[in-house]
Amino acid sequence: MTYYLTDISCRYMTERQSSEYAILGMLSLRPMSGYDIRKTVQESIRYFWSESYGQIYPALKRLESQKLVERARGAQKGRAGRQVYVLTRVGRRKLREWLTQEPQMQPFRNELLLKLFFGRLVPREACQEHLQQFRQRQEDFLRTYCQVERWLHTEHARHPDLPFWLMTLSCGVHQARALRDWCDETLAALEKIGERNKRKRG
Repeated sequence: MTYYLTDISCRYMTERQSSEYAILGMLSLRPMSGYDIRKTVQESIRYFWSESYGQIYPALKRLESQKLVERARGAQKGRAGRQVYVLTRVGRRKLREWLTQEPQMQPFRNELLLKLFFGRLVPREACQEHLQQFRQRQEDFLRTYCQVERWLHTEHARHPDLPFWLMTLSCGVHQARALRDWCDETLAALEKIGERNKRKRG
């Protein structure tokens, strides 16, 4: 029990620290408010990373107390009362140090695979339906990624970060294609199971 609680605590600290560095990364692009950070996350990295308002604002306070970010001076564009933050020199150095460290892999949970693992207990059609829906999502992702790529080339053709943004986008494309192919392979395997079961009953 003590080990379990320690593991949860370590995981929580790792996730919290990763969230803080994600926010530092967002602020390396330009000064932003908490609202701006959330909006930029939704427009850029949401396919592989998410941050909620409930994570962003406490993280900004912690980062400010550590002198890694500070509130921008002077008038800022945006809603009245919205506080804009900028990355400090120390914050930029910390971000660069973190970027050179080995990435910590997050615990993997996939409900589709969990249900498929126990798929013998339900009609084959239930597994097939799950897979067909999952396959359609991969097709949707691929269409979206294609649109994002065209938008990036159109709107940010000269941005120095464009090659790195395209690398992360490419990972999503490869993953969606691989998962789509896996769905086709698994659906075919389920069909064979169905045929085999019919022969046994016959």
